[in-house]
Amino acid sequence: MNKEYLYRVSAAGRVNLIGEHVDYCGGKVLPCALTLKNTVLARPNGENVLRISWADLPGEAVLDLEKLEDGRSMQHAKYHAGCAALWRKAGHKVVGCDLRMDCTVPYGSGLSSSAAIEVSTIAALATVAGETFDPVEVALTAQKAEQEYAGVNCGIMDQYASARGKAGHALLLDCSTLAVEYIPVELGDCTLVIADCKKPHSLVTSKYNERRGEVEEALRLLKKRIPASSLSEVQPYMLEEYKTLLPAVVYRRAKHVVEECERVRRAAQLLREGDIAGFGQLLNASHASLRDLYEVTGKELDSLAHAAQSHPACLGSRMTGAGFGGCTVSVVRKEGVEEFKEFVAERYARETGYRAAFYDSEIGDGIVVEKL
Repeated sequence: MNKEYLYRVSAAGRVNLIGEHVDYCGGKVLPCALTLKNTVLARPNGENVLRISWADLPGEAVLDLEKLEDGRSMQHAKYHAGCAALWRKAGHKVVGCDLRMDCTVPYGSGLSSSAAIEVSTIAALATVAGETFDPVEVALTAQKAEQEYAGVNCGIMDQYASARGKAGHALLLDCSTLAVEYIPVELGDCTLVIADCKKPHSLVTSKYNERRGEVEEALRLLKKRIPASSLSEVQPYMLEEYKTLLPAVVYRRAKHVVEECERVRRAAQLLREGDIAGFGQLLNASHASLRDLYEVTGKELDSLAHAAQSHPACLGSRMTGAGFGGCTVSVVRKEGVEEFKEFVAERYARETGYRAAFYDSEIGDGIVVEKL
């Protein structure tokens, strides 16, 4: 066995600027990769096992390559087991190797630590096996691993942004076709500030899967009148015309998706034009919709976003990610960032009892492979 690691493979966490809960409805989203990432040190081990260790967790997990299904029950290694099993099932070579994980994406923050882990694991497995890989195939396999091994019926956005992010750019990603346009994020005298509400949450035990079921029901009912293959194809006037087909709750969920798809289109255009103030207003509108129509914010995220929105240096703020905990993303004037953080932290702690965390990150690249 090689004593030294031979490769360093990383994949990014992500923040979604706008377009929340529309990826699994076939809509367009606007995420960007972060310089917060999961890094894998990798080497072949000459055995028929994957040996997983972590920089921030004790012990290690050993996965028999012939019994990867057994990894489903492992709290942390289930992601790696799923990635290895599905990558091999897709026809790729998987060899025994040691993988050491070092994740700077905060767990449970809504910044897609799981996607960063999955994408970097598959890229590392391919690299150790001597294979080149298609980042899109990596993303799709990682998504499938999250669905089948972690039980989260997620869309493609997180894994795609983790794999194909580009420094300084957001990805205008069509989740129906996987077509992507890179949109420069040039905020001028402003910057992005990510704040974590630090409320523990879990996508599996939250109402994420319930929300997905509700919008699938909306599409099923609307298809009786509208020839749409996804909810993202439904225009606002169509939804209003046929709203009586939908139960009240299902209508609210659909209304968020339909209007959020339009906000994404406008947001991309405003970024192209450099209208950062207008972009910030869309962030505020997105949060209000996620609060009132999709109901995935909760007291903590609402408090954090409202505190941010009330500070004069902030042009706009919204929850980002699946909700029920996690982070907000705000556009803040650089000269007021420190005062903004102090103001938001103090007000948020007073209202909720939680201490918010702020993460410093740039917009970074997706998968990066280095030979050591």
